[in-house]
Amino acid sequence: MKFKQIMMVAAAALVLGSASARADLVFATDTSAYPPFTSQNAAGEWEGWEYDLMNALCAELNEKCTMIPIAWDGIIPALLEKKMDGILGSMSITDKRKETINFSDMYYNSAAVIIGAKTGDLDFSPEHLSGKTIGVQGATTHQNYIDKYYVPKGATTKAYQKQDEANADLAAGRVDYLMADGVALRDYLLSDEGKACCELKGAVPVDIEILGAGVGVGLRKEDTALLDKINAAIKVLAAKGVFEELTKKYGLDGLLTLPAKG
Repeated sequence: MKFKQIMMVAAAALVLGSASARADLVFATDTSAYPPFTSQNAAGEWEGWEYDLMNALCAELNEKCTMIPIAWDGIIPALLEKKMDGILGSMSITDKRKETINFSDMYYNSAAVIIGAKTGDLDFSPEHLSGKTIGVQGATTHQNYIDKYYVPKGATTKAYQKQDEANADLAAGRVDYLMADGVALRDYLLSDEGKACCELKGAVPVDIEILGAGVGVGLRKEDTALLDKINAAIKVLAAKGVFEELTKKYGLDGLLTLPAKG
């Protein structure tokens, strides 16, 4: 084959390859394991309800997607710095965050709860927890809730970078209570450590202004086309019953509010 023909064939192959390739989308979640939503197994592979949802969304978008870990207190700045395309890590939709980023439609919601040592005392009112130390993951809606309702009544907040660090301190007696997402803490209470030390005190009263109206994909404000595509994909997956399938797979029946099918 002559050199000119070889170059023409190579160029054609390059064009065809580019046309058939799919652009990557990168989504970030917290570096801390957050089962059953996102965590990495012993081989370093991602797994969980939200990871499976990402794959389902990206299949609907015809995109190849990757999940990366970023520390929670820096995850919004990382998004704005374009280190990834979106946040898919159980981030609650709040008015405060919406000042900086956009959110997709809600893809799940769950209760925020307080747990503590096994005492049988299920009173977790702000007045009753006066003088107690409440552990919470820092830079979260849960910390904002404790600061609003419990600190003014005499409680002290202890913030952690990772939820598993807070769990360990509760088991060791270094904090008196924890507040976090009910589904995530349910898994901890079912663990050997959790069963030995702690009990569910109850779900806190809802404050939508602080806790938000559910969880959505966090996106940059300028990425409106991607926002529209993700919202459309969420609607399609809801209509197909994919959310219910994932919820059943991870034993979360009845624990989550899911997008409407209609």
